[in-house]
Amino acid sequence: MRRSFYHYVKTLRDPYKKDDITLFANAVDEDGAFPKQSEDYAEISDYLELNADYLKSMTIFDQVFQDYSDTNKL
Repeated sequence: MRRSFYHYVKTLRDPYKKDDITLFANAVDEDGAFPKQSEDYAEISDYLELNADYLKSMTIFDQVFQDYSDTNKL
């Protein structure tokens, strides 16, 4: 069964690490409005561009989404 992007990102959380990907994952976890069931790049990207002030660069999202896609292939 495929998991949502949100569920993948939750595996990247860490309260001690301070790299960009971990900070992104921690912020997504705290974002109550994040589209938790989505697997769609465009939907999540649009949400982040319009609503997420915690993302320093969309390049971080692109990298995490690519890793998600690679691990979530059927």
